[in-house]
Amino acid sequence: MPEPASDRFAAYLQRRAVLDDPFVELDLGHAMLDDERLAGYAAPFAAALVAMQKLEAGGIANVDEKRMVGHFWLRAPGLAPNPEIEEAIVRAVADIEAFAVAVHNGRIAPPEGGAFTKVVLCGIGGSALGPMLLADVFGGEHAPMELCVLDNTDPDGIDRQLTGLGTLQDALVVVISKSGGTPETRNGMLEVERACAAQGLQLAPRAVAVTTPGSLLHRRAEQEGWVATLPMWDWVGGRTSITSAVGLLPGALLGIDLRAFLAGAAAMDDATRRERLQDNPAGLLAAFWHAQGNGCGERAMVVLPYKDRLLLLSRYLQQLVMESLGKANDRRGGAVAQGLTVYGNKGSTDQHAYVQQLRDGRHDFFALFVRVLQDRAGESIEVEPGATSGDFLDGFWQGTRGALFDNGRASATLTVDRLDERVLGALVALFERAVAIYAEFIDVNAYHQPGVEAGKKAAAAVLDLQRRLLAALGSEPRDVRALAAAAGADPADCWPILQHLGLNRPEVVASSVHDPERARFARR
Repeated sequence: MPEPASDRFAAYLQRRAVLDDPFVELDLGHAMLDDERLAGYAAPFAAALVAMQKLEAGGIANVDEKRMVGHFWLRAPGLAPNPEIEEAIVRAVADIEAFAVAVHNGRIAPPEGGAFTKVVLCGIGGSALGPMLLADVFGGEHAPMELCVLDNTDPDGIDRQLTGLGTLQDALVVVISKSGGTPETRNGMLEVERACAAQGLQLAPRAVAVTTPGSLLHRRAEQEGWVATLPMWDWVGGRTSITSAVGLLPGALLGIDLRAFLAGAAAMDDATRRERLQDNPAGLLAAFWHAQGNGCGERAMVVLPYKDRLLLLSRYLQQLVMESLGKANDRRGGAVAQGLTVYGNKGSTDQHAYVQQLRDGRHDFFALFVRVLQDRAGESIEVEPGATSGDFLDGFWQGTRGALFDNGRASATLTVDRLDERVLGALVALFERAVAIYAEFIDVNAYHQPGVEAGKKAAAAVLDLQRRLLAALGSEPRDVRALAAAAGADPADCWPILQHLGLNRPEVVASSVHDPERARFARR
């Protein structure tokens, strides 16, 4: 139950971990995590720190692929397990900075003339969410370039994005794919290539690849003479790639101070190595998550940043947290069905949306607030006597937190003094480390994703069946069962494919496509 009002300030003072530069405070004063419960995490936390030390030393973390996990080295190359990796990281950052300067000053420019003023990025998952978060926080009219992200294989969505850009002559195209074979990214690249051709432009003189050396994408970039190729490494996963070229290249093109972003992440990494749990923000955050979900994710985490520029934070954290922690089995193979659901939008918008349920409805969540002390760069007007718009925003945060707390709903608050590169780097690093520590608490591997791979294989099987159905089509119309028999498949699997083909492929003649019993299909 909530503490008496007189004890809340004491609870705040006792339940906070702070990084001084940049300023990031984790406040657990409303987390309902008492001393006895917190003491129970001392031993698991100590074990988690040992595991993190092994991880940072280059131990094999992803046993499925027998590879290391080294996103922490990206902001502290000296920690890398060998000089080759350290040198590669240092060189990549320098190359990205030099490339962005060359684009901004016009030394790298469209062959048709003018300058690159737009970035069209083809990526998926972390290869899109990281750059999108950076653009949402730091983009805008003062940024030297505009970022457009194609992060899906929706034709209508692609058309909408590219049509909104107008000419592609001044667009630099960045394609991000570790293998070069990721369907969504490949499709986006091919759609951009088609759009360029329609405008009489070539893709290669305006294309940059971020990929693994020797990949399909790397070979294509070399063969066609793309503008540049930057590295991805197998020891960096997509959801932790924002401090690699995946995030740094788009960030640099947007004018972000990369060194400050990396320094902020490195400073938080140092803070999250602290051995005393009460001083370690990542350890405390992981303990809060674990306690609120009873160790098995029984409650969802609602992320509520009180800053419009952090709107995408909840989407970014959805992938980082849910892809890392959502696992069927623990490391010993036992069935655990673990995970931590993440959703959110922003404050105070959500006070007019789902806070009603959070306050009075099902108690199946806990809240994580993010608060930025600096309202804006300049002065603010008073919108009513004694109060600015920013005062209202901060008051709504306090009011929502208090209303939830008074009804037995727990929350944590991350407070930063401003939103700049160092602060965002620190926040990214905090969540990355909290996820890693939480994974140790529940004994799952945070760095593999068999469910994602299963989905990719299932999609490939559907497309293979589609090819068989297309081959089975003839001049005479046939029903679903007949075509399924010809393709050697279940009619239930064939029907949605045939329905989609009938509405989208000009070579397919279809009738009654909304009625699976009466529908007939033939080839034109």
